[in-house]
Amino acid sequence: MEQMGSSYLLAHGLGQPVADAHTRIFVPQQGNYHLYVRTRNWISCWSEKPSPGIFQILLDGQPLNGTFGDGAGEWHWQSGGTVSLTPGEHRLSLHDLTGFEGRCDAILLTMTDYCPDVSIETMRTLRNRLMELPAEPEPKGHFEFVVVGGGVAGMCAAIAAARKGVKVALVQDRKLLGGNNSSEVRVGLGGRLNIGKYPSLGYLLNEFGPATKGNARPAEVYEDDKKLQAVLAEKNITLFLGYKVTGVRKSTPRKIEAITATQVDDYRTIELEGDLFADCTGDGALGVLAGAEWSMGRDAKSRYNEPSAPEKADGITLGASVQWYCLEAETPQPFPDIDWGLPIDEQTAQKVRRGQWYWEVGMIEDQMAQAERIRDYGMYVAYSNWAYLKNHASFRQEYANSYLGWMAYVAGKRESRRLIGDFVLREQDLLDFVLYPDGCVSTSWYIDNHEPDPENSKHFKEPFLSRGCLRPLDFYPIPYRCFYAKDLDNLFMAGRDISVSHIALGTTRVMRTTAMMGEVVGLAASICRDEGITPRGVYEKAFDKLSALMKKGAGRTDVPYLQVYTLIDTTAARSEDC
Repeated sequence: MEQMGSSYLLAHGLGQPVADAHTRIFVPQQGNYHLYVRTRNWISCWSEKPSPGIFQILLDGQPLNGTFGDGAGEWHWQSGGTVSLTPGEHRLSLHDLTGFEGRCDAILLTMTDYCPDVSIETMRTLRNRLMELPAEPEPKGHFEFVVVGGGVAGMCAAIAAARKGVKVALVQDRKLLGGNNSSEVRVGLGGRLNIGKYPSLGYLLNEFGPATKGNARPAEVYEDDKKLQAVLAEKNITLFLGYKVTGVRKSTPRKIEAITATQVDDYRTIELEGDLFADCTGDGALGVLAGAEWSMGRDAKSRYNEPSAPEKADGITLGASVQWYCLEAETPQPFPDIDWGLPIDEQTAQKVRRGQWYWEVGMIEDQMAQAERIRDYGMYVAYSNWAYLKNHASFRQEYANSYLGWMAYVAGKRESRRLIGDFVLREQDLLDFVLYPDGCVSTSWYIDNHEPDPENSKHFKEPFLSRGCLRPLDFYPIPYRCFYAKDLDNLFMAGRDISVSHIALGTTRVMRTTAMMGEVVGLAASICRDEGITPRGVYEKAFDKLSALMKKGAGRTDVPYLQVYTLIDTTAARSEDC
């Protein structure tokens, strides 16, 4: 929605055409209508071959002339010529032809010669008018604490505050909770809980965190419903699933008064007023909309005087992973012998059955502006490698009965925007083990900043494998001052968008650590409510109260302890079993 203004339908069939998508339309008058389809050729960045992402438009079950998705590489209105329509109701369908990621945002039927441009503002205006959307957002009430982002950090922030009697709204742009640990992305929980100065932090995540470890595993491993039920069980939480925050209203330059959120299916908007807010989006989406200072990419050495920082800042980030796995059948399973993929050969083919964390793309791309391209490249390389294994490899008989069982359609991001707080955690703080009086959540991951795999980089202009570059680190307590924005008086943050340098992010970014951040932020929000102070005020005036709450934690200890740890944080193992 940031890049092209809307959500869209994706034919994610893993090489098998998906079922038709249908809608009903009402035609007011008979005539010849120009038909336009908003779509794009998704492989155009890497191949001049005909696009595999093609589909047809069916009108009342009959295909119209031509295919779609094989035009320009950018989102555009692809013409479908004219069609004669009679008055009344008709059935309009998308008919996928390949299962290879064809995509459609909108279909426009018009009796004029007008074809709109595809700027986000034009699209928003056109959509609002034709769908007759309300001009103003629907008020949804006032909350003491509005948490934006429903990954494990946002969930813990919401639940911890709710258990202290705070009236909470939890807003999540997906239809399920868990973020990278959901069945859409399937990244296992990394790091350790219940460590350091406040060992009670982490029992909260244990209540709803999956009991099985691992990346790229079957959907049930990630226990989506367990997460949902954990939130629904809290009477003080109002949950808004499928709403993306798209606007902010401020009462003063330093204070957020309300947010606007857009429903990702029908584009209707709501407004939530609040006293306190938390940005748990990972991308710093709320903070950026509210005007908070932020960073992205590697920081220049001059900024924080970090020993390992480059001389000049750049946009290089940790990449995103599009994970996948195959399954086994009892009989041979074909897969299309594609000609539009990467030139994989015997030397470069990855002889694996699971695309793990080290299938990592987008390190030199803008993780916000190029988010769709990065995700697409992750799918592109996975399809290219799999097609080679199935059809050309000397060992292809080993894969004869194998078929693609799952591939992510939401990329698992490691890094994007970081919001700036009163304190920025730096490399030297970690390596010198500088202990600050407001240290709270303890890290347990080594300083782990990935780089492109050298061998993969020799063969591909855009490498798709990475390696972990680890530096040992003991459990390090992150200062509380990293958890609120320096230039907004009522904005917390928890997750990978907290106030750290790029290098320091290498140890703070894993999900068990970010969950404990959320727990602390939720507890701090209750103190803000009770004492009538700001997040900064908790540090300046009431840190002793927060310390007392952190010693108790917000989680239950009378439930089975199910969290299983992995040693990948100390080995950088590139194993399919991670």
